[in-house]
Amino acid sequence: MLVAVGRTTTKFLEEGITEYCRRLIRYIPFEIKYIGDIRNTRNLNATQQKQKEGDAILSMLAPQDYVVLLDEHGRELTSRDFAAYIERKMQSIPKQLVFIIGGPYGFSADVVARANEKISLSKMTFSHEMVRLFFTEQLYRAMTIIKNEPYHHD
Repeated sequence: MLVAVGRTTTKFLEEGITEYCRRLIRYIPFEIKYIGDIRNTRNLNATQQKQKEGDAILSMLAPQDYVVLLDEHGRELTSRDFAAYIERKMQSIPKQLVFIIGGPYGFSADVVARANEKISLSKMTFSHEMVRLFFTEQLYRAMTIIKNEPYHHD
């Protein structure tokens, strides 16, 4: 499962995300759950906004979920390393694997404390909508690598 703050509003990105989600469900149960945008953010500072988003994120998690934050300060992996990581997690954790994309200011301290680990998709900064597309594509790529299918080329 992927949890993301806010909706994807850019049409071509939404189409790509939908396409990779459609492909993914051939391999694994997968869904994206969206946290609605926090209202009246003009009246909130960054910490308050992160806290409200964090509360909403935490409400979507089950106690047994294995939580991975997609965070610029996380561990970077190649596509093959990510595939091996996914395969290990699928075999070793009896829980649901949940990836989370935070809001514009990142994650609240409570969400960071709840996380089991962090992964970075890149040292570069991308819009949250693009991260959703990149992540779903990389997860699909990982599944094709695991199944030894001809999608990924070294």
